[in-house]
Formats: sequence, structure tokens, C-alpha cells
Amino acid sequence: MLSGSAIILLSLLAGNFLSAHFSLPIPGNIIGMTLLLFALIFGVVKVRTIKPVCDFLLQNMALFFVPVGVGMVAHFDLIGREFLPITVSMIASTFLVMGATGLIAQRMLKGKGSEDELADR
Repeated sequence: MLSGSAIILLSLLAGNFLSAHFSLPIPGNIIGMTLLLFALIFGVVKVRTIKPVCDFLLQNMALFFVPVGVGMVAHFDLIGREFLPITVSMIASTFLVMGATGLIAQRMLKGKGSEDELADR
């Protein structure tokens, strides 16, 4: 579990370094997780190495929302003033993500036919 934690942390640190060093507009954590994804795809990192850590983090994901909730309470006046734009953007982005996900899923499944169709071929 320690090696999995180290791999995840190193990918995060590498992403933060790349983002800061090259003044990229993409957050370092996104770059780091992308690096980890490519390391998994190309077999540099084995899934079994990081799986226990990932399972632990997913099981305790609710704890990661506590700072967000505290931050929202600390800025409650700002949220109250900007309630309508925040609500509209949340609803619009939800539907945009749902639509994009649906379109991508349709394109990925296009031409794959059902199992019955594949068995008939």
C-alpha cells in the first residue's frame, strides 16, 4: 500500500511541477492523474500496485467534501449574492456533461452490435 501511495503522490507532484514550470493553464493534479493514466495504459505501473490505495480513497471519498462544505459556509454571503448564476451554471453544465457523455458513448458503441448479432455472424 505504501508503494501505491508513493506512485500516486509522485504523479501528483510531477503534474504540479509541470504545470508550474511550464506555466500551463491546466491544474497540476489533472496533469498528474493523466500521467498516471498513461503509466497504467503503457504498463509502467501495474493496477495491482495502486488498487488498494484507490479502494481506500474511494471508500473515504466523503471526507474530501468536508473542506468544500466548510469553504461554502465561509463564503455564504457571496453564494447568496451570486445564487442565480451559480445555479444556472450548475444546471447547464450538468446537462452539457450528460449530453457529451451520451454522444461519446453512442460513438464508442457504434458498430459494436449486440451479443446476439455478434453470435449470428
